[in-house]
Amino acid sequence: MERKGLLLVFSGPSGTGKGTVCKALVEGNLDLRLSISATTRSPRTGEVEGVNYIFLKKEDFKRMIAEGQFLEWAKVYGNYYGTPLPFIQKALEKGNDMMLEIDIQGAFQVREKIPEAVLIFVAPPSMADLKLRLNARGADSPEEIQKRLCCAIEEMKLACEYDYVIINDEVARAVEQAQAIIKAEKCRARYLKTYLAKLISM
Repeated sequence: MERKGLLLVFSGPSGTGKGTVCKALVEGNLDLRLSISATTRSPRTGEVEGVNYIFLKKEDFKRMIAEGQFLEWAKVYGNYYGTPLPFIQKALEKGNDMMLEIDIQGAFQVREKIPEAVLIFVAPPSMADLKLRLNARGADSPEEIQKRLCCAIEEMKLACEYDYVIINDEVARAVEQAQAIIKAEKCRARYLKTYLAKLISM
């Protein structure tokens, strides 16, 4: 059945495990692809260029912004993050389902450019749990963790602007809920409009 690809946007506070949920979704769904974001931050231990991120210099990133090469972009914690637009457009036109794991600022930019995008907010079961997760990562200083917790409170206030909210208290359950969302979205009339139009014309 000919159809345009589904665009899923996952975001939420740092440390909620949205990356883990997205990775599990891709591994369990051959039709779903995770878009690779570009960033100006330095690679973390174990991160690979072109696999985890496309690592750019700030001057190159700013040039791409000026040229309109991003579907969305945002400055987060002093670094730039963005989603290359041409790649996403081509993938959706080919019928590929795409998933973005991006900041809230970026999610709202995507909604403006692609209104049919499905926005999913991944939330922690509690702020205390989030603090434990951030400490367990061992990637940030105590000052940086406190900064991320303050940002998380502000981000949580925007959760109701999303289409769906998943509370990630257990990864397997969160993935199951995300899979249910994908199935439901693929039954929407707007998603099947090309197919329905062909039925009418027969």
